[in-house]
Amino acid sequence: MSIITSLNKQATNLARKALRLGNDFVHPVSDDSGNTPDYNDPNSILSPDGHIELPHTAEWGPGYPSTTFLDPETGLLTTKTEGNPPLDEGTSIYDIYADRAARMGDEPLYTFKQDGDWHTKTANETLADIRAVAKGLLHYGLKKGDGVAFMCRTSYDWDVFDAAVMACGGVLATIYDTDSAEQIRNIVNNSDARLLVVETTDMKAKADGAETECPTLEHIVCFETGGLDEIKAYGSGVSDEALDARIDSVQKTDLCSIVYTSGSTAAPKGVEMTHEHYCATAFNLPDYMPELLHDKKNTVLLFLPQAHSFARAINYICVASNLHIYIAQGIKTLTADLQVAKPTIMIVVPRVLEKVYNAASQKAGHGAKGVAFAAAVVAAQNYMKEVSTKGKARTLTKARRAAFDPVVYASLREVLGGRAKWIVAGGAPLDPELLAFFRGAGVPVYEGYGLTETTAPCAFNVLGVPYHQGSVGIAFPGFELRIAEDGEIQVKGASVFPKYHKNGEATEDSFTEDGWYKTGDLGRIDDDGFLYIIGRKKDLIITAGGKNVSPGILEAAVMTSPVVSQCLVIGDKKPFVAALVTLDLADANAWLASQGAQGEPDREALAKNPIVHAEVERVINAANEGVSRAESIRKFEILPDEFTEANGMLTPSLKTRRAQIVEHYRELIDDVIYVPLKK
Repeated sequence: MSIITSLNKQATNLARKALRLGNDFVHPVSDDSGNTPDYNDPNSILSPDGHIELPHTAEWGPGYPSTTFLDPETGLLTTKTEGNPPLDEGTSIYDIYADRAARMGDEPLYTFKQDGDWHTKTANETLADIRAVAKGLLHYGLKKGDGVAFMCRTSYDWDVFDAAVMACGGVLATIYDTDSAEQIRNIVNNSDARLLVVETTDMKAKADGAETECPTLEHIVCFETGGLDEIKAYGSGVSDEALDARIDSVQKTDLCSIVYTSGSTAAPKGVEMTHEHYCATAFNLPDYMPELLHDKKNTVLLFLPQAHSFARAINYICVASNLHIYIAQGIKTLTADLQVAKPTIMIVVPRVLEKVYNAASQKAGHGAKGVAFAAAVVAAQNYMKEVSTKGKARTLTKARRAAFDPVVYASLREVLGGRAKWIVAGGAPLDPELLAFFRGAGVPVYEGYGLTETTAPCAFNVLGVPYHQGSVGIAFPGFELRIAEDGEIQVKGASVFPKYHKNGEATEDSFTEDGWYKTGDLGRIDDDGFLYIIGRKKDLIITAGGKNVSPGILEAAVMTSPVVSQCLVIGDKKPFVAALVTLDLADANAWLASQGAQGEPDREALAKNPIVHAEVERVINAANEGVSRAESIRKFEILPDEFTEANGMLTPSLKTRRAQIVEHYRELIDDVIYVPLKK
């Protein structure tokens, strides 16, 4: 052992002793308390404390009470949050932009990067652009109810074109920018689109020939080759009166969009959305959170794909508020864009937070700095757990947390722009231990829950609500949530979709006899009205021993490792639970370097690396600590490839396609993981 290595080891050991950090620390799951949170128990439908009498009412938004009660007709535990009164019949998405222009016409609405420079558009300028495009669509002959298929990345042009179609009473069918040529044609045909509008020439190449293959399609427009400017130019001859007459003819109950689900368990379905669905969501939240959303100094950074209902609904909410909206260039430039926007509000998916954590962990390394970072993680987690269980943390716990703020937590907040007040994570499960770390570190991460069919958010953690570890929050304003007898979450509200497009059978299967939407998710509601997600009904694994296992909790825990890209837990009708794990090549190599080890050239070599194997084994063992032995992962295989949308194993919103993955790796599963008994 060299002198430097010896000194480093001594420094690490001293740091562990000084910080009282045990050798059993794992990133970022669990601490040494041994407590198993109750969100892992699918049989716990009611809060175990039993001290709150129902009905129970709390007011988290001014004048908008949330009430939790046992429904006298069904006997089901139900919670609801009051929203605004019903919208006027003539309300449309165009009104969201017109209202913003009337209130704050000359103040910034959007800031975005174009041709290498940042540009800002006021609310008046944005409305003028929307009207110019809408006039061009009228000149083209777009009628109320006509379909327009749209394939574009999140951008200012996306927002303007979307609003222009809405102003004309058209029906926008959204296409992910990563969708294949076949998927484009399927959406065009299902939506009966007359127009197909794409952003880039690469997208147009995928769409070439669709005019002859899709009976209703008349024309393909490409923004990159001047298509948007051409639409505006044609609209110059259309009068304001003609456009206003069309806008006035649009009703809140008119179909405005068909949004295609990701299809993680079945073929994508077209969700029919009306103007009322989006407008009710958009106008409810700013009134519910006025201090945050009506403050003109606050900013929001948008980067998620607006082809997904989640990001699109958030954009409308932000326009209906007083926020200044920044549009990121994409995930790759997110770090730089954060320093420009310095957002007070962000909407993220869990993978973004996982990468932020892993980058901080890798930067700390594995010596004395790494030990200090690990101790800071435990201090933050312990602080939030005490807040969750006791309402406040002990003085010593507060002091330990405060000690790490200037040396660890402050730099983490600066990476996110330094001004964050409300970071909402949704779209996939967020590991509760990771959430506890961020919240304890003063990074205001809150989890929410929603589906395409509910216009995205139907439950959320609003600023000011008590911290409930593992909960996705209370009912969103205007929504009711209940738990069915089999544990399924069911939803009702003004923003719940009416039906799937051209799919009566799927529609009928998705609603109860008394009109509640069946989400397919399993959950529980506590006496305070907070919702907890347990897993998907269709994903539920029933082992050969009859044990019910919700894989999402385990998968989220395993994916907190800096080397893991994806994890799929398997074991249906099998003797034990197992896992398929894929690796993130760049992050894994960065982690290896932080450990003083050599990187690998590809995933195949990485999968065979014993250091990587040990790290995967470590995070799986840590994940197993939160479940019973019957639910724990007994065996795992590290795959030499990955799950992608291109190979059919991921949806466009990056959810795993369980059935396709299991079928693809059938031989590995049947012959290696579950070795057949010898006869």
